[in-house]
Amino acid sequence: MIVHNTSLLNGFGLTAARRFGKRVAIFNLEMSGEQLVQRMIAAETRIDSQRLRRGQLHDTEWPIFMEAIGRLSETRIFIDDTPALTPMQLRTKCRRLYAEHGLDLIMIDYLQLMQSEHSNNNRVMEISEISRGLKTLARELDVPVVAAAQLSRAVESRQDKRPMLSDLRDSGSIEQDADIVMFIYRDDYYNPETTERPNIAEVNISKHRNGPTATIDLFWHNKLATFRNLQRQEINL
Repeated sequence: MIVHNTSLLNGFGLTAARRFGKRVAIFNLEMSGEQLVQRMIAAETRIDSQRLRRGQLHDTEWPIFMEAIGRLSETRIFIDDTPALTPMQLRTKCRRLYAEHGLDLIMIDYLQLMQSEHSNNNRVMEISEISRGLKTLARELDVPVVAAAQLSRAVESRQDKRPMLSDLRDSGSIEQDADIVMFIYRDDYYNPETTERPNIAEVNISKHRNGPTATIDLFWHNKLATFRNLQRQEINL
């Protein structure tokens, strides 16, 4: 379970679909399908996402743009931007996709924007119900479910802003239900004037039910809103 980063989820989905030919369902409750596709095109073309949105491409970039569109059209990525999905609605959509096309990966951005089947005044209980629903869906279809989630505001009050598992404790049973919990930390976001690690994102695997925990460094490309392998980035430079 990733703690709130659309860009990393986007990278996971693109890699699974493009490189490995996997069938990926993306349920984005935060942005429109059009916005999500624009991010994918930026990642594929390495063209500034803001210029892409405005249609301000150079003559030499149009062929690159068209080639990227062609590659993406060949992937088996299914995008659904229905707002306020409930676990039951999500299950129905995923079962249909599974029956008609097959599914290898389900992604949700983000969990707290989903709605409980039984709305009440206790949001923690509602989040727990949603989290358990995602766990049940993964087991029922035998398909990984990757969900972004928001952190509590406690992280903002600490000197060290690196997220911890305790930051999930006000988020229902997310920590207990997840097999893997990953946090993202960028020092240059919190300390832009003093950081010694510009453009570096730490991906901290804080929980791994069936394996070790670890911290992985990635390169953050702000204009493209993408993460890249550090070694690959050095080669491209």
